[in-house]
Amino acid sequence: MNKPFLPFHILAKPIGALCNLRCEYCYYLEKNKLYPGRKASRLRMTDQMLETLIQSVIQLRFPWQKEVRFSWQGGEPSLMGLPFFKKVLALQKTYAPRGLNVYNEFQTNGTLVSDDFARFFHDHSFLIGVSIDGPEKLHDRFRRDASGRASFRAVMRGIERLDRHEVEYNLLTVVHAHNSRHPEDVYRFLVSLGSPFIQFIPLVEKEADGTASPRSVEGEAWGNFLNRIFHLWRLHDVGTVFVQYFDTILGLSMGLPSAVCVHAKECGRALAVEHNGDLYSCDHYVDPEHKLGNIRETSLSSMVESEKQRSFGEKKYTALSSTCRRCEFLHLCNGGCPKDRIGGNGREEINWLCLGYKAFFKESSPYFSAMADALLHRFPASEYRRFMKTCRGYDRSAPGGTALTERRE
Repeated sequence: MNKPFLPFHILAKPIGALCNLRCEYCYYLEKNKLYPGRKASRLRMTDQMLETLIQSVIQLRFPWQKEVRFSWQGGEPSLMGLPFFKKVLALQKTYAPRGLNVYNEFQTNGTLVSDDFARFFHDHSFLIGVSIDGPEKLHDRFRRDASGRASFRAVMRGIERLDRHEVEYNLLTVVHAHNSRHPEDVYRFLVSLGSPFIQFIPLVEKEADGTASPRSVEGEAWGNFLNRIFHLWRLHDVGTVFVQYFDTILGLSMGLPSAVCVHAKECGRALAVEHNGDLYSCDHYVDPEHKLGNIRETSLSSMVESEKQRSFGEKKYTALSSTCRRCEFLHLCNGGCPKDRIGGNGREEINWLCLGYKAFFKESSPYFSAMADALLHRFPASEYRRFMKTCRGYDRSAPGGTALTERRE
């Protein structure tokens, strides 16, 4: 079996797009249309398909790899039920050779997390991602169930169960036109929940005419959201709260490769597999054009390293607009996610969030440079003030300069 040249990651959708919620902005609910006429009972990964998936992922790794990660998403993966994930563990144990560590990640809306699920997650070291869009009024604006009922309180009950059973979890917040106007409220609420790991995902929806939907966060609003939260974080929480986006930009400031595909030079290493084994280039591109094949019929390695998938990943950079190529922040942004590029009518395709990215990079770069210097000098990033050189409010004479007037928002 041919081995991939670069690490890859598979997002497994064992129940496809089925979900107990009907979040207005969910891009995945419509993927059921790919399997017309199928009853809900058939939109579930079979035991045979699960075994094929686990065997394929474990076999397709470098000899030096000491770990393999499985990411379970949906839809809502908890609808598969606890017995399914017990089978997951049994099959991983069967196919994992001695010395290989197997980890499981599980993205959920949190509403169906029972004590039994939480206990299972704890006992088997699952890393959980919980989707929550901020305080109750902000969260419930778009995240409701099929009957239109609010979901916030059910999510909070799920989080309480995760806490009770000492489960490690991340908080994932979709930033949209509504909650983007309240960055401090969102951030303080998320921090109050107690998990030190936070992810922000900007919502960019394309309408039929190619324009962005009213729910989408505007570029300027995205930059303002990030900047206002960034200053709260750097003043109070560096080293204790880990915001994935800030960690990514700090790594890029140190010359490291992007930790997330959004700002990597190329993409195509995070693929999605549907309940029936169909493999797609990315979970944002689950459509007939980007279907690579089926893991039951074609080897996973040949699809991951296919010319079609390589071209998909490389196009992120090769299709950059001339405006992007001239940008001073190209090394940090790399054009953002291709799905967020909007153009047409003779206009260049530019990332819808471009103005926000630029505003954030311009505002935060001096601080990230100081944090990078601190780490390179074997100080924690929280000691960045010692290394401030170019940011207003500090003595710029030398590393270790004294804070003169700390900026406060």
